[in-house]
Amino acid sequence: MALACPYCYERINPRRLWFRCTGRKGPGRPACLPRHDPVRRELTGIDELVLPAFPAPGRLLGTVHSAVHEDCNTASGIKVCPHCHSRLPATFGEGDSPLIAMAGAPHTGKSVYLRILADQLRHGMGRRFDADVRLTGDEQFNNESGRADFLDVAGDLFPNGQLYAKTQAAVSGRRDPVVFAWRQRRRIGGHSTTFLSFFDTAGEDLAAMETVDNLRYLGAADALILLLDPFLIPRARQEINLPESAYKTRASTVDVLNRVTDNLRESRHLGGRKNIPIPVAVVFAKIDAFFDLWGQDHPLVRKPQPGPFYDETAGRATHEYVRAQLAEWGADDIDNHLIHNYKQFRYFAVSALGIEPDYDNDLVNPRGVHPFRVDEPLLWLLNRFNVVPGKG
Repeated sequence: MALACPYCYERINPRRLWFRCTGRKGPGRPACLPRHDPVRRELTGIDELVLPAFPAPGRLLGTVHSAVHEDCNTASGIKVCPHCHSRLPATFGEGDSPLIAMAGAPHTGKSVYLRILADQLRHGMGRRFDADVRLTGDEQFNNESGRADFLDVAGDLFPNGQLYAKTQAAVSGRRDPVVFAWRQRRRIGGHSTTFLSFFDTAGEDLAAMETVDNLRYLGAADALILLLDPFLIPRARQEINLPESAYKTRASTVDVLNRVTDNLRESRHLGGRKNIPIPVAVVFAKIDAFFDLWGQDHPLVRKPQPGPFYDETAGRATHEYVRAQLAEWGADDIDNHLIHNYKQFRYFAVSALGIEPDYDNDLVNPRGVHPFRVDEPLLWLLNRFNVVPGKG
């Protein structure tokens, strides 16, 4: 089965991998020298000097783990993507690696959500599931890529309490992804590694069909985390008392859904007869704004008991409670759209910060950050791909 490169999202046949020269000198041959790689620059934006990439000779049986570079006659086990020449993890091709897209309207809080989710992956979910979870990607997380802050060992999620500036629009459809390696014991001997690749689409990329069509990443995704803002639902907005600065857009939620759906249909050549097959986690963010209104005993305010599994019973209950809340808010059109366009989707209610921020100054609440059910959408998707077990 062809996997997708976690950095450029092109499909790769594991029997047709490329490799990067080691730079060592082979018998009777000069050593290869680093050089600029125009292919890598075009697809990743990284233009540093690297040793040459080369294909494995012939068509081999099974996943290829090494090949000899003809120029220097030296074997290399450094795998790279045949398309973007990014270095692939050593265990790439040995297991399923879902590519998870994130999308939503402007100011939905996607970047904040992704940062909190990444922090929970690194510092909590690994222990919970007895897994080694780490960032991977070498140069993809250098300062030029803007991902170096994900490596902050101090855990300072929001320096000086400042929330992030909005995500910049994609350039030629390219977005630097955030890639995690999730390695755990198999149920029957050995270990397996799953690579989770996330990219964060700018809301502006969903503002018009012209830009959505350029986002090839959505078409390559195996799953989608779709963040929706309940503040954009008029009747929901009337129930809470927030400053005007909290409402930074009046974009239509259904319009955003339509644009994402059309792009997914076109990229998969589905037409209108079939529903979109990839699982979609429909995440209503900023739900902390409703905590006082609903009270601590409300089903969407209570947290399920954590464990080394995805709680399917609690997940189904949350789905139905969110669906009922949409009906109460007069937002049935959201549910109707999803039912008639997707084979499998599930609702979630989360808060990345857990406490309302200072909307006027884009600052974290002085009481700190208290994430609320942020991990559940990802766990549901990982359960769909048999990475984590389910219960209930």
